[in-house]
Amino acid sequence: MAGKPSKEGLVAVAVTKMKDMVLAQEPDTQIGSLPEIARALGVGVVTVQQAARVLEHEGFLKVRRGNGGGYYGARPNAASLGRAIAGFLQINQSHEREAIEIMTLLDCDLIPAAALATDQALRARLRSHAQHIDACDTAEQRATFEQEMQDIIYKMVDRPLMEMLARVTMQHHASASRFPVYIGTEGTERWKRERHSIIDAILRGDPALARFEAQRRREDILQRLALGQADVNLPPPA
Repeated sequence: MAGKPSKEGLVAVAVTKMKDMVLAQEPDTQIGSLPEIARALGVGVVTVQQAARVLEHEGFLKVRRGNGGGYYGARPNAASLGRAIAGFLQINQSHEREAIEIMTLLDCDLIPAAALATDQALRARLRSHAQHIDACDTAEQRATFEQEMQDIIYKMVDRPLMEMLARVTMQHHASASRFPVYIGTEGTERWKRERHSIIDAILRGDPALARFEAQRRREDILQRLALGQADVNLPPPA
């Protein structure tokens, strides 16, 4: 005879069932009040509250209090998932080298794919954004530019899994960065040249050239990362 489910097991089952309830309806639809959901699942209100906290953290649920209160379905986005996974990587001491390697590797697929995009509004937005390259003289300005550029590329390419992976690695790198990829005036000018070359290849609609520019940038960054290894005390490559 099977034993009574553990407290953790009850919560896990409630999480799964509540997520099914959320996904069966449009976002921002109320799935019920605390007592209603407890009755529907055949569990106590405490179990529902614990399951709701899990789903709220994952971005699947919003809890509203007061008049009209209750549990409302939501959908996690890439940014929220990225923050959560980046936190996990930081806790587990994932190293900066790994983030840089993955970021630049993803670029080698995302950037050529963007060159094939036909959405003229997005291409115009990228062209307009490129006009700000030469004004990015600080690390903060470059970071802001990179974020906007990536947002445009994600829309041009429409690959949700790759977008999530790219966002995760970018956020992890930003939170754990110890290696300045572009140093001083020479580094700033190199960054500007690279960004001009990559965006120009995308706007030309030339995926082969876009891949070449992305790979060239990746090889340059990894080479400089290796040369700076002793200074930043990074672990050796696997």
